[in-house]
Amino acid sequence: MYYADIKNYDVANGKGVRVSLFVSGCPHHCPGCFNEEAWDYHYGHPFTEKEIDKIIEMLKPSYINGLSLLGGEPMDPKNQKGLLPLLRKVKEIYPDKNIWCYTGYLLDKEILELMVPKYEFTSEVLSYIDVMVDGRFVEKLHNKGLVFRGSSNQRVIDVPATLKENRVVEIPVEDKIFQKA
Repeated sequence: MYYADIKNYDVANGKGVRVSLFVSGCPHHCPGCFNEEAWDYHYGHPFTEKEIDKIIEMLKPSYINGLSLLGGEPMDPKNQKGLLPLLRKVKEIYPDKNIWCYTGYLLDKEILELMVPKYEFTSEVLSYIDVMVDGRFVEKLHNKGLVFRGSSNQRVIDVPATLKENRVVEIPVEDKIFQKA
């Protein structure tokens, strides 16, 4: 697996102050994507144990709320396998920090129905994710006033509750309202 970037002190991609990993490789190619260069599966740098250790160290301060996974496409099966060692280590060392995942796949229709039966590692990946923002970015539904997502079709999902209740459990978010002066 390759990655495009690792950001420390990120406040845009999940609740609180976070460390964000932008993986490389995305099959969706959404028009208007903010990170087109990361569509290429070999963009950036190889993701190795060195990067895992760097992220673990970046997560250490108590004011860091957790880790965010973005892309590219973190839930692409090629990337899921590459992320597993990181996710295991984060939850082992920092069980109270949360993990957010931004994906173009729909959790219920594509990940749970199609990927879980096909890939043995998808269930384990999901077991480490606390919040998932799902759905492809749709340029005509883009709204800068949305919190934690780029287009209004995307959902902010409580993954543990969804897995427990066997239905999508969305987290209510209060979108920003921009008014012209």
